[in-house]
Amino acid sequence: MPHFVEELQQEAAGAIARMKQAALAARHIHARAELMRHMLTTAKKVAGKPKAEAVETVVSEWMQAWNLERTQWPHIAREMEAFTEAFHDYANTPSDVHDAILRQNCEALDAALAREGTSISDQMAWRSQCAHGWWDKVSPTPADLPGGKPRPSIPQPEANTAFWDQACADFCR
Repeated sequence: MPHFVEELQQEAAGAIARMKQAALAARHIHARAELMRHMLTTAKKVAGKPKAEAVETVVSEWMQAWNLERTQWPHIAREMEAFTEAFHDYANTPSDVHDAILRQNCEALDAALAREGTSISDQMAWRSQCAHGWWDKVSPTPADLPGGKPRPSIPQPEANTAFWDQACADFCR
């Protein structure tokens, strides 16, 4: 049977591991949810425009928000266009059919991003001007992010480490 101090250390290690897992899962789903909320809001803003014009407006806005140049990321731009078309249709006529198409296009965009070693949640957290600061504290923006640009709304993380590694760096190792 472990002694009191050892038992507490083991319990703490388990609790920290569960907290890390929960924080990473929360960051992933919250970043995705924020993109979907922003996409729907933006699609509704341009819902009355002709579809091609509306899609172009939204795609341009999001490629810019993610600091991605279309000429450098044409395959991502194509998936973003299809994703945005699905949002346009859903914003104009919410239905189960349009929701299913939206979900399919979301999966296709995430698959294209995965081939680049990223995801919708990483794009939102590491590139978007709409990122929430706590996302970077859970999964810091890589210092060598290709095409990454500083975002004044996001404080620079301490040495690009997750918050749980910052406080204990000198004392807990």
